[in-house]
Amino acid sequence: MELLQLHYFRTVARLEHMTKAAQELHIAQPALSKTIARLEEDLGVPLFDRQGRQIRLNTFGKAFLAKAETALTALEEGRRELADLAGMERGSIHLAAPTLNRLSGLIGDFLTLHPEVQFHLAQASTEEMVQQLENGQIDFCFTALPIGRPGIHELPVLNEEVFLAVPPGHRLASRTSINLSEVADESFIGYKKENIFRKRDDEIFEKAGITPNIVCEINEPSAKASLIKAGLGIAFVGACNRSDEAPPLPFVLLHIDNPRCQSSFQLAWHEKHYLSKAACEFRDFAVQYFAGKRGQNPFDKNLIIK
Repeated sequence: MELLQLHYFRTVARLEHMTKAAQELHIAQPALSKTIARLEEDLGVPLFDRQGRQIRLNTFGKAFLAKAETALTALEEGRRELADLAGMERGSIHLAAPTLNRLSGLIGDFLTLHPEVQFHLAQASTEEMVQQLENGQIDFCFTALPIGRPGIHELPVLNEEVFLAVPPGHRLASRTSINLSEVADESFIGYKKENIFRKRDDEIFEKAGITPNIVCEINEPSAKASLIKAGLGIAFVGACNRSDEAPPLPFVLLHIDNPRCQSSFQLAWHEKHYLSKAACEFRDFAVQYFAGKRGQNPFDKNLIIK
């Protein structure tokens, strides 16, 4: 049994699709199929149930996957410990988030101080991030929703106010703040159910006692901005900094006086997995970085929305 076989098996088991796994691993599908077949031959049992082109992890495969994950995680943590012995210049940080825009400034500033550290970034759903944390595939995840799982530490690092965005010609555009009861009958633009910020918006509606008239559900923040500007509806947005080249916002942001609305972002890691010196340094740096962002002007022209 070879280490490469375990890496390939884990990817195929996660995707349950040989072609997609081959693409992700950057190898030819026939070569991947032969590698999995040799692994099954070595073990003496099939790891997948096959029906035509469909493959599903079977009972043997699920049992073996748990052991393979343990072995690969232990080897990866051993590699990180050795990197620590060699110093920060050998350090690497694996980080996942549903959206990466809030992390670009943080990572850029950290790399200015520690250019030798290597980052491995991934965009993933909350469920995927939790699984990756538990499997030791990532050091941290950055999420807007509490995870609440045993063994996972969550460190709140950023709170941002949630505003109501209305188009420039809206009847409330001249206001600076509102109560949500004033817009109970308005048309809203919202996120699809699978989007991480959908839960945030649903909780705001619930606190306000509003059953919203959702006229459009989207996934991309840029689509939300253009639809608000077009006058299709109004929406909740949270704001954070971006580059100096950002264009002015295409809508008006209003403070929500009642109910008060905020998003909280957490940096999370798993207590059972080893954190390198580089990862621990990054965690401390993130706390200081976001603490320095508190109190910034939410109406600065260099903003992005969620």
